Amino acid sequence: MKRNATAVWQGSGKDGKGNLTSQSGTLNNTQYSFKSRFEEGTGTNPEELIAAAHAGCFTMKLSFNIDAAGFTADELTTKCDITLEEGKITSSHLTLTAKIPGISQQAFDEVVADAEKNCPISQLLDTKISVEATLS
Repeated sequence: MKRNATAVWQGSGKDGKGNLTSQSGTLNNTQYSFKSRFEEGTGTNPEELIAAAHAGCFTMKLSFNIDAAGFTADELTTKCDITLEEGKITSSHLTLTAKIPGISQQAFDEVVADAEKNCPISQLLDTKISVEATLS
């Protein structure tokens, strides 16, 4: 399986502008710029997209782990915070709230740890990854 996206940039790094289009069309000439990346401008940015990818990948891997452990999640909500410092992504922090009927805290901790380590985006990122997980 291969997936793709295309970035188009026009102008200088600080004053230019760009757009992103994904194979699925979910991103369709979605704007990004210096301001959307480093300030509070309109549009997306690479770090926000990495955060979405990591939250989505981790949550789906966790769902498969929960299924394999014999449970079904009512709901899994994951927020991902990507930190960019001095031109390098230095951390990815996942905050999870899970509603999984019947699962023990120990089994929950095990499936979360496996998802943190083994989701494809976690394996791709060369940075500190942490998870704060709450079972409700």
